[in-house]
Amino acid sequence: MTNHWVYVVECCDGTFYTGYTTDVSRRVAEHNAGDGAKYTRGRTPVELVHSERFDSKSTALSREYEIKQFSRMRKERLIDR
Repeated sequence: MTNHWVYVVECCDGTFYTGYTTDVSRRVAEHNAGDGAKYTRGRTPVELVHSERFDSKSTALSREYEIKQFSRMRKERLIDR
């Protein structure tokens, strides 16, 4: 059974990036190597600040979309949980 993850990283400029993956540590390493999302390429290093595990890809992708709609304040509350 594959685990599906939604994660939030904080970029060096203080912005947040939310993504989906099946391997959080690999994905964060990709972001930091400049091989991640276009958004994070010029904002490295990034730091993992939040992750959530799901059993299905569709549920994870729905949650990713939901978090991406959050205001910055709401994302900060999510991270501080």
